[in-house]
Amino acid sequence: MNTKTAMITIAGRPNVGKSTLTNYLVGEKIAIVSNHPQTTRNRICGIVTKEDTQFVFIDTPGYHKARTKLGDYMVNVAKESIADVDLTILVVEPIASIGPQEEGLLERIKGSNCPAVLAINKIDTVEKDKLLEVIALYSQAADFAAIIPISARTGDGVDSLLETCKAYAVESPFLFPEDATTDQSERQVMAEIIREKLLWCLEREIPHGTAVEITKFSERDSGIIDIDATIYCEKASHKGIIIGKQGAMLKKISTMARNDCERFMGTKVYLTTWVKVKERWRDSDFLIRNFGYSE
Repeated sequence: MNTKTAMITIAGRPNVGKSTLTNYLVGEKIAIVSNHPQTTRNRICGIVTKEDTQFVFIDTPGYHKARTKLGDYMVNVAKESIADVDLTILVVEPIASIGPQEEGLLERIKGSNCPAVLAINKIDTVEKDKLLEVIALYSQAADFAAIIPISARTGDGVDSLLETCKAYAVESPFLFPEDATTDQSERQVMAEIIREKLLWCLEREIPHGTAVEITKFSERDSGIIDIDATIYCEKASHKGIIIGKQGAMLKKISTMARNDCERFMGTKVYLTTWVKVKERWRDSDFLIRNFGYSE
């Protein structure tokens, strides 16, 4: 059988639904999601194999104005992921206005000579006439190969998007096993699941200043998996909030994370968590690399 592959970057501003779209395409939760912007920090591959074609969707951090070295890293990942791929999907909200984030990404797309498809997400939240305004605006802004309205939440239009992507696949051996869904290690997925629960349970800036390190990942003969995780935050006051009164918040976060870890692994998981303070780690090149955010 002659096989084909397509490397496809999913780009857009923070909180536009890139990770939700990645998860829907893959059919499994491999990228964390939250209502907080800048949830995704690393380049994450979601792998979809359909008959003779393998799609590798690259979920990227949201394109934003960086305020820390970690932010610089995230923006660089988003920019560099547009180069050397077969197709870029620019995900935007159904708003008839092109913001500075979209302008920056459009400039990057044009400079890369990479074909691009516009995916207008969250169409379940607007009336049709408003959607037509968005289509008209972006049609003038760039020469998109296609403009496809979608809802990553409900799946509306996503099959059409995938069908469009198929035209950009090139003859090549599969890059991953046919049953693979992500390039992330199990340790990475577990760390991201815990960080997602921090985002869901904590407010304001606290979750953005957290990182998770898996210090133990072992499987017993019975199949049970033991995970030890350390949550790092930037201030002692934040540590107290994460732990909560009599440990209630940390217990809530850990329970939610353990449930998702068990769903992903398909087996019983024993999760133990600690909280430590690393002041201003988001501006430390060493700690950023130590926590897995490296080019």
